[in-house]
Amino acid sequence: MNNALDEGHQLVDCIEDAVKVLLQGLGEDINREGIRKTPFRVAKALREATKGYKQKVNDVVHGALFPEAGLEGGSGQAGGAGGLVIVRDLDLFSYCESCLLPFQVQCHVGYVPSEQRVVGLSKLSRVADIFAKRLQAPQRLADEICTALQHGIKPTGVAVVLQCLHIHFPKFESALPDTSHQGWVKILVSSGSGAFEEEKADIWTDFFRLLNFRGVSKDNAHPGVVHQSWCPSKSSNKLEQSNSAMTNAVVSILRSLGEDPSRKELVGTPCRFLNWLMNFRNSNLEMKVNSFLLGRNNNPSPCGKIGDTEVLICSELSLPFWSQCEHHLLPFQGVVHIGYYSSDRLDAVGRTILQSVVHFYGFKLQVQERLTRQIAETTSSLLGEDIMVVVEASHTCMISRGIEKFGSSTATIAVLGRFSSDPAARAEFLQSLPNFCST
Repeated sequence: MNNALDEGHQLVDCIEDAVKVLLQGLGEDINREGIRKTPFRVAKALREATKGYKQKVNDVVHGALFPEAGLEGGSGQAGGAGGLVIVRDLDLFSYCESCLLPFQVQCHVGYVPSEQRVVGLSKLSRVADIFAKRLQAPQRLADEICTALQHGIKPTGVAVVLQCLHIHFPKFESALPDTSHQGWVKILVSSGSGAFEEEKADIWTDFFRLLNFRGVSKDNAHPGVVHQSWCPSKSSNKLEQSNSAMTNAVVSILRSLGEDPSRKELVGTPCRFLNWLMNFRNSNLEMKVNSFLLGRNNNPSPCGKIGDTEVLICSELSLPFWSQCEHHLLPFQGVVHIGYYSSDRLDAVGRTILQSVVHFYGFKLQVQERLTRQIAETTSSLLGEDIMVVVEASHTCMISRGIEKFGSSTATIAVLGRFSSDPAARAEFLQSLPNFCST
């Protein structure tokens, strides 16, 4: 027991040392408040997220098979006598083996009992989680869950369908992100064994009909297909030469998690991860807002009046942003809404400039509260002192470090000038905000 604890501490220390190298490579002060405990937090999150390497399916399934007699006569299928059993909407997460970013999974598992035995339904979720808590790709994850259940409970057949979502950052080379950019890559994969091994088997039809009202269609599932485009980092075949110390740090993390960095799927992973991470390096470049004055014609749109006065509140809504949590080195993304009072001096300020402000503060190691304040303070110099900023975001750290709050989002508010003292103005602006959807 003590040996296991000592080994665990050594692995954490190894990951912490590697994370310190990465932070220093980003130009960060590892003793800065907010960053100081980041290596420990990252190490803890990674160990939690990859604990599946140390778990075995037999330990989960053993003792969880129960007799169920089923039909006593006649014809048909039911219970332990061949009836289809499905567990739907299992929320999982995994880490992409190509880029080391977390991705979300909604898992649907079905099986046909044999020999009048059924398995405890919670075990299907636990088996799926074992394989999700490893570095993964969607199709392999589906195949491994399917194979493990087939061997573990020996049913007539197993079916697995996964809906996967991978965060998709924009091209960082652009001065401004594409506002039509989709924030997520989505894919649907399936895997089957036994009675489900044949793709056109009737039992697949039954399975998908029970998923169809959840928007899961058989036509969209891709059994056994390798999707090169699944991970956005693989859309570019060019891997830039990375800092050797940082590359070695990522290799060290892979080894500490129990992976083989020489596995063919992982050979390019350190470079892909660093190509992405280096977009958030600490930069002293000044933001040249004046260079975006060409957007002066994109005038902000008024969204209402305050009380009986003629003073209008203007707004720019749903400005997209992408960022990186400095506490866990995990991405978060969402939208920014900016409200302000109109005045004659605003003719030259438009959405393009405000988007540049959001873009500038987003591409850093950040916390959402600071991001909100920085946007408010900077836009006040452009739009006047009366400013209200709302930032809505989806954080991958809310699903990938043991918390597993799927579908949750975070909103932060900054108010300056009259917005800080006028509840009617705040209510007017907040009422104008569109519904935020993280996916």
